[in-house]
Amino acid sequence: MANIHLLFKKEDIKPDKMVGKVAIVFDVLFATSTITAALADGARSVIPVLDQTHGREKAKEMRETYLLAGEDKGRLIEGFHPPIRTHLKDVVRDQTLILSTTNGTVALQNSSEADVLYACSLLNNEAMADHLNKHHNDQDLVMVCSGSSGHYTLEDFFGAGSLIHHLVKKKQWSLSDGAKTALLFYNGNEDHAAELLSQSKIGSLLLGAGMEQKEIDFVAQEGLWNTIPVYDRVEGKIKEWSYESSEASR
Repeated sequence: MANIHLLFKKEDIKPDKMVGKVAIVFDVLFATSTITAALADGARSVIPVLDQTHGREKAKEMRETYLLAGEDKGRLIEGFHPPIRTHLKDVVRDQTLILSTTNGTVALQNSSEADVLYACSLLNNEAMADHLNKHHNDQDLVMVCSGSSGHYTLEDFFGAGSLIHHLVKKKQWSLSDGAKTALLFYNGNEDHAAELLSQSKIGSLLLGAGMEQKEIDFVAQEGLWNTIPVYDRVEGKIKEWSYESSEASR
């Protein structure tokens, strides 16, 4: 029986320990939700970068059309689009999105030594569970919660619990104590996703800074899309899964 482990924050990632694993990264508010939405809305790919400097360096290398989007500690980066779906949905089609966020894109970069790396959110969790049960049912999974400033975050823990819930409905997995706890937490709160995300520390800070409630309500929707974002190791880009992208990710 394959195992499911859970890391509570990006600082817990040890790149050498990711080798041989299948990693699934969560940053529900908002990086992995934005990545899922961007690909569903027709973006060619998403490049997760460590910070705005890394993003601008990547932009200089681009030969195809691209958009820069990002935030730094919750503040919009000058010259970058806001990194949420409302602002990107009408402009991201056929673009490469270079995305810089405080936590999620860093977690993705730091997890890139995994044999296969996925970005997951509530928006695509059901499809991701079906995909993992079909294509990785004999491999160990590592759920990576991005967290914030060295602390775990409620919304990522909930997102990981949601994915585990959908995984174990159809297949037996051996769960670490962290994974079991995330599953129990999700099962006790699954009907209150938007409320829970809004009351989280990050959600409360964003709403207090002027974010509209509809942004959180949107990413709190479960199973909206069948999009499977997978990291292409050769190109350093996240693309929608296909048999071709699966080979490139290895």
